[in-house]
Amino acid sequence: MTMRSWLFPLVLSLTLSACASTTQVQTTTPLDASAGWALAPLANHSETPLAGERAQGTLLTLLHRHGVMPLREVPRSGPVNPLALDNGADRQAALGWAQQQELAYVVTGAIDEWHYKTGLDGEPAVGISLQVRDANTGELLWSASGSRGGWGFTTLSGVSSDLMAELVDALPLAR
Repeated sequence: MTMRSWLFPLVLSLTLSACASTTQVQTTTPLDASAGWALAPLANHSETPLAGERAQGTLLTLLHRHGVMPLREVPRSGPVNPLALDNGADRQAALGWAQQQELAYVVTGAIDEWHYKTGLDGEPAVGISLQVRDANTGELLWSASGSRGGWGFTTLSGVSSDLMAELVDALPLAR
């Protein structure tokens, strides 16, 4: 066996494993894209301050691109504390606000991982979960989660945008 015959499979397997991605989606009946949606602040469970705020703008754009309208952002109850852990109070406040606004759905979620790995290349790594809840009952209607890593020359925002796009693409929307 020559060096060339085993080198290609080795390089190929390293290439495919470096951009590892996993996603899980719980599907449901179609959701009405025009019923009125609220986007709640994303909880930050990562060690990176303000990761939820960084991801929220991308998520807002992706939802609009998929025809989710009207889409309103849930206002924050106070200043952002980058060290605070989400205890479910933010989700309850978002559901209450959406009910007052007579919206049908609330998009919630969490950033579980958002950083550059340590090491020579410093590859980006992202983990995100998203949920859609009925604004009136709080019932979970759809959920998806995923994680993705990238190469040392890719950006954290690019990797997270790709992952969120994959998750939002799985959203069962009826128009």
